[in-house]
Amino acid sequence: MMTNKVKERLEELGLRPSRQLGQHFLVDKEVAIRQVEAAGIDSKDTVLEVGPGMGILTEEIVKKARKTIAIEKERAFKGYLGGRFSDYKFEVIQGDALNVEFPEFDKVVSNIPFNISSPLTFKLLQREFKIGVLMYQKEFADRMVAEVGEKNYSRLSVMVSTKAKVKKLFDVSRNRFYPPPRVDASVVAIEPGKSIYQITHEEVFENVVRELFNYRRKTIKNALKYGFGLNLENIPFKNYRVENLSPVEINRITEELLDRGLLPLDK
Repeated sequence: MMTNKVKERLEELGLRPSRQLGQHFLVDKEVAIRQVEAAGIDSKDTVLEVGPGMGILTEEIVKKARKTIAIEKERAFKGYLGGRFSDYKFEVIQGDALNVEFPEFDKVVSNIPFNISSPLTFKLLQREFKIGVLMYQKEFADRMVAEVGEKNYSRLSVMVSTKAKVKKLFDVSRNRFYPPPRVDASVVAIEPGKSIYQITHEEVFENVVRELFNYRRKTIKNALKYGFGLNLENIPFKNYRVENLSPVEINRITEELLDRGLLPLDK
């Protein structure tokens, strides 16, 4: 592993890992190689990387890609990366990935800062791309890929499944980072637009999912009562527990509530 080298480079830049920014730098090159291989990057691909940090993953991407575009919040890293990869078709956009406009890209391969996992994922899923190979906290990844009825099945599981096909590829020990985070990580493959679910009113559906999963162990009847103030005897799946409801079934409930005029279309 490259722990000492990462420490040395940080010292040269006068930087220390920021806990506030969720900075945990991958120090195992073999993990980066596996990520790039999983994405199937070739010489036709423009690849987006969010949070390249010291560039251990970047180094593997630039060898394969036509062009690599990195989004990096830390100004010092931008300069460092620009110099390190000056022999490649490589661009660094400095800024907060949640705020900057994403460029056009074919694939995204990133070790995402854990503290922005959810908003960044859904921002990415607003774009069209071939595949994403992304690293998350293991617990977050487990919730992303969980199926209905499983203990990790959650609002996240439902919402991601309506926008993409997701698959967990492999786990990564916390000891493969500097400084080590408190939890292990997992690498997930995401193919946007591969969902089998057709959601008619996405914003309303998302609102229903949010409210229902606030009461995940309650029946649908009670969750609607507590979440929306609706006391309904005749509603599909009323005696099912929220945690046992599939996205298709939640969508059916959403459409039923809309048909009855019980929910506004703009929420």
